[in-house]
Amino acid sequence: MKARLVSVILMTILIACQIQAQDTKKASIAIQTSAQCEQCKERIEKALAFEKGIISSNLDLETKIVTVSFKTSKTSPETIRKAIAAVGYDADEVRADVEAYEALPGCCKKPGDPNHIPH
Repeated sequence: MKARLVSVILMTILIACQIQAQDTKKASIAIQTSAQCEQCKERIEKALAFEKGIISSNLDLETKIVTVSFKTSKTSPETIRKAIAAVGYDADEVRADVEAYEALPGCCKKPGDPNHIPH
């Protein structure tokens, strides 16, 4: 009886460790965005902070690349790109949501857009 109880406890611990190990698999991705200014940086990083599975994000305004660390069991690069597009910015090949882009301030619009206001 004791041996069976010990076996069940050990099996439970092993399964719990395996599940935890799967949850801690992390990855990082660099995504080219259409961000223009500090407001864009704040908007994108804030949106990503609320996405499930995102550990951290940092947008480099010089390169317009956002680097995102995430849990692979909770989200994917495609989901992250879609989250960026949903707030009005291009994310690699995923184009910005039209309505969200139109709602952006003029300084956040792409150069060449007639509504773009340069800094």
